Amino acid sequence: MIKHNVLVDFKDIHMGNLIKLRVSEKKIGLLRICGFLKCTAEDIEKMYISRSIDSELLLKWSKLLEYDFFRIYSQHIILFAPNNSDQEKEQSKEDTVLPNFRKSLYTREIIDFMLNQYNSGNMSRQDIHKRYNIPKSTFHKWLNKYNSELKISED
Repeated sequence: MIKHNVLVDFKDIHMGNLIKLRVSEKKIGLLRICGFLKCTAEDIEKMYISRSIDSELLLKWSKLLEYDFFRIYSQHIILFAPNNSDQEKEQSKEDTVLPNFRKSLYTREIIDFMLNQYNSGNMSRQDIHKRYNIPKSTFHKWLNKYNSELKISED
């Protein structure tokens, strides 16, 4: 079975649309959703058209639909947060009780997004390097490792 990935616009996130898409994929009925979230069908429809969802509610959706919707926001940060090495050095020295996460963690969704940008002609290797600060050697490895898989799944 070939699975087709829907490209998520990580710059312009519409969480309601993404949730609705996942509900459709999982074929979960409205009654089950309403029972799990303790809300009405009208509330669900409002969520589907909402660009953003309260974090506690998004956590419930993530559990119900078995999908980490928060990761979409993490990918946005990876792609679009400014990369200031001086700022990063200062932040690493800060004392905090919060967990410290690596910014440069590339998920398969990010890799597929970048390869699609390149393969479709929307961006060159240099554009990807300049805009997203992805090392040229890393992108070259992605091309060799994942590009053939990506083309197979599109067929």
